[in-house]
Amino acid sequence: MQERAKATRRSLLEAAAQLFAEQGYAATSVDDISARSGRTSGAVYFHYSGKEGIAVAVVEDRFATWSQLAGRYGDEKVSPLERLVALSYDIAHDLARDPVARAGARLWAERTVIKTPVPDPFALWTAAATRLLAQARLAGQVHERVRPARTARTLVRAFFGLCTLTEALEGTTVLDDRLTDWWHLTLPSLRPQPFRGGFPELPGLPHVW
Repeated sequence: MQERAKATRRSLLEAAAQLFAEQGYAATSVDDISARSGRTSGAVYFHYSGKEGIAVAVVEDRFATWSQLAGRYGDEKVSPLERLVALSYDIAHDLARDPVARAGARLWAERTVIKTPVPDPFALWTAAATRLLAQARLAGQVHERVRPARTARTLVRAFFGLCTLTEALEGTTVLDDRLTDWWHLTLPSLRPQPFRGGFPELPGLPHVW
């Protein structure tokens, strides 16, 4: 029974995420979620207490928990700044390709029409970036003037704005290129010495160092 309940909850969440990402919160009804998932509308109310509850669950499932991604970058043999850059590409790819992450982003943007508090998607994400920047400063990768918490807050907000505007103006196919451009602009301002020369390549990533 527990496995069946988990499967039902997941199918409802994924169906709702697809609809929220495609048409937004206001245009999506419980009946739409029921039809897309193949479950009854009663299942939506039983597992998520209605449309507001499932919207919050979508945000919490992926968009508000980016720190889970950061856990994949705990290898201390890789420099913390490299891990931060790699994390940004993973998050960008999720925002571009994953229906639940895309729905979470749209729901957060539409949070004023949702009649329940929507989780802050940036708190844990910013905390992960703060930790990596603090490690980078200790390792001498960034200038001592860099304040990890303030810098992380600025980077996260700028990054999200970049992803949002790039998709709106050009589509997601160019997102990697635009993110690489952004890191070319951003990384020199973090470095401990004035920027000179080219950017060495990070393993598995575009030239962004």
